[in-house]
Amino acid sequence: MLISIVVPCFNEEEIIGRFHDHVTAELSRGEGEFELVYVDDGSHDRTLPILEEIASTDPRARYVSFSRNFGKEAAMLAGLQHADGDAVVIMDADLQHPPELVHRMLALHAEGHDQVVARRTRTGDRVTRTLTARAYYWLINRLVDVELMDGVGDFRLLSRRTVDAVLELTEYNRFSKGLFAWVGFRTTTFEYENAVREQGRSKWTFGKLLNYGLDGLLSFNNKPLRAALYLGLLLVSLATAYATWIVGVALVDGVDTPGYVTLLVIVTALAGVQMVMLGLVGEYVGRIYYEVKRRPHFLVKAASTGVPRQPRREELLRR
Repeated sequence: MLISIVVPCFNEEEIIGRFHDHVTAELSRGEGEFELVYVDDGSHDRTLPILEEIASTDPRARYVSFSRNFGKEAAMLAGLQHADGDAVVIMDADLQHPPELVHRMLALHAEGHDQVVARRTRTGDRVTRTLTARAYYWLINRLVDVELMDGVGDFRLLSRRTVDAVLELTEYNRFSKGLFAWVGFRTTTFEYENAVREQGRSKWTFGKLLNYGLDGLLSFNNKPLRAALYLGLLLVSLATAYATWIVGVALVDGVDTPGYVTLLVIVTALAGVQMVMLGLVGEYVGRIYYEVKRRPHFLVKAASTGVPRQPRREELLRR
């Protein structure tokens, strides 16, 4: 059985050489063949020259380099397209995904699981980040059409039929956590202690995390649009009830001092709600706009690997 290790890379010159040595040493202890598919996501440092050197000295290593930074989602997609293994493991290059856990993944895969997911504990995380993450997953699992687990990331093993199923999903706005959950198949999860990043700083800023969270919220449901409709109906009902009350008071007691402050608050609140609704609709329209243009997810400027794998539908059905 051939095992493919897909490794998205962005400005990883400080760690990528050590990562390769660690992973190859760990996988060489097991049985079976393996390959490493590195995807350079438009790095600005010496990541690509290092990958070229690795590929020239180790026949088990290949690389794909983008013309610019297209993001980790595009890098994972490219890695899956170029992976030839019977099972594919997605790992980060910063060694926060312990390579020794691959053996455990393979053992669970041998038991018949199509997805083996490593779920990290939040040991060592800041309290605010832990509480925010838990609140986010509590909310999103009440809105989206798939189940997402707190602590589950991209570190996972996928069987070949699962990879082919994911490659069948050609949408432009990709949220891989949701896509992996959507395709289903037999899945198991195990926990591991959160590892400390050995070099550099995380590429995930607060703004990127916020946008990624919104992608997850909007990619797998239209409930926010339905909620906006319900909110609009509620506001209309409240406005009608308030108008009825004002007319009734005027008929009984006559017209008193005009409610300037009340009117100002109501107008301001309604304007804010309208802007929120407009922004929400704009998010969905923007996603439709990107989908209908059908631009490629990425452009490749250099590669040591062959033609990307394109699963055929009849092959997927046979599996």
